[in-house]
Amino acid sequence: MASLVDRHTGFVAALREAGLPVSVAEGLDAVRAMRVVDLLDREALRAAYAATVVKRPAHRVAFDRLFDLWFPAAVGDGAGAPPERPARTHGADGRPVPAPLDPRVRLRREELADLLLTGDDAGLRQFARTAVAEYGRPEGQDAWFSSGVLRALSPGTLMAGLLNAVLQGRERGGMAERIARRTFADRIARFEDLVAGEVRRRIAEDTGVERTARLTVRPPLERLDFSSAGRAELDALRREVYPLARRLATRLVQKQRRGDRGRLDFRRTVRASLASGGVPLTAHYRPRRPHKPELVVLCDASDSVSAFAHFTLLLTFALREQFTKVRAFAFIDATDEITKYFQPGADVADAMTRMAREADLVWITGRSNYGHAIKVFADRYGDAVGPKTSLLILGDARSNYGELSLPILRDLADRARHSYWLNPEPRRLWDTGDSAASRYGEIVEMFECRNLVQLAAFAEELA
Repeated sequence: MASLVDRHTGFVAALREAGLPVSVAEGLDAVRAMRVVDLLDREALRAAYAATVVKRPAHRVAFDRLFDLWFPAAVGDGAGAPPERPARTHGADGRPVPAPLDPRVRLRREELADLLLTGDDAGLRQFARTAVAEYGRPEGQDAWFSSGVLRALSPGTLMAGLLNAVLQGRERGGMAERIARRTFADRIARFEDLVAGEVRRRIAEDTGVERTARLTVRPPLERLDFSSAGRAELDALRREVYPLARRLATRLVQKQRRGDRGRLDFRRTVRASLASGGVPLTAHYRPRRPHKPELVVLCDASDSVSAFAHFTLLLTFALREQFTKVRAFAFIDATDEITKYFQPGADVADAMTRMAREADLVWITGRSNYGHAIKVFADRYGDAVGPKTSLLILGDARSNYGELSLPILRDLADRARHSYWLNPEPRRLWDTGDSAASRYGEIVEMFECRNLVQLAAFAEELA
């Protein structure tokens, strides 16, 4: 049995591995907080840890999952589990009876409906523990699954009965039904979360806490690799990208203007010299004519970086709304302009669908060919890059051992006012296999950009 010190050390290490920023001082603060709470009160211990190590609300989900793994509420079947739990009913052929026809499953569903109706959270927690013990491990298998529990009990199908129980004699379709439906939907979601947590606890007992934590706890959104983001996470990223795009746009504008000044203002200089006997000690300059900088975005849209390509197009869409003149280009082994798909007011999902269907990005193989794509860009759209342009390239710099067109890229970078390259691969993988990261990085400054934290760091780097 691990000591409390070992648990604390392992828990803090797991938080850091999951991407939560926990400093040494905060770990010590958690230890001090543990001295003033009842360690037998698990929720008080959870609150003490959360108060000292959780910095953002978005980190709370990962924190709670890890806390439940490192400080489980029960061991094995758990205290209070019924001594004789009902098993699945089997038919004459020896196979389990389908859940909807199994009288024992129906009894469990009635028990679940009563708990959902009363909102008994403690009872729901114990019921989830029992349900996982009964239905979470399929016969003949050693693994635990929440899908078996949810498939057997089908909590979502209890909604109609729950609504009938609380809306007797009331008009349907009104405010009362909406409130009741939302309440029961939240309770059903709570039960599903309890089942998932119990399954994780069982898996951790069988395979180890550290391994289970690595496999089941996703990093917080700002540290999630774009390449591993799911659809729901991409929707969340979309909301986070817009403020970062505004910050990036501001930095690019400041970069354009820094150190520049207008022509000498002769009249103001002479007038100021009268105060020093006609000696022009201070030179005055005319203010620069205000102008919006131009932005050219060139992004890899190949399958090898498909998730990153989705993100880069989100970024392009967001940047399009921050500049008056943005030209966006995508490439695989050919290059095409995609600016028209990202007009202000357009739906980003529709824009991406149109781009995938209509843009001319494939030359021969449909595999990444940076050299040919850069050559096509220079031949067809070279006039897009000029002395007012910031050139932003987004891609992994892997050209399938094809040509690189380094002289052409150098000419484009020399013509641009500034040029930057965001690479979605970890820096340790640069120059491995067909990666030409360093060779391209000698021409265009390259930054590792796999998540929102690194994108924010890039925006700050421009300051």
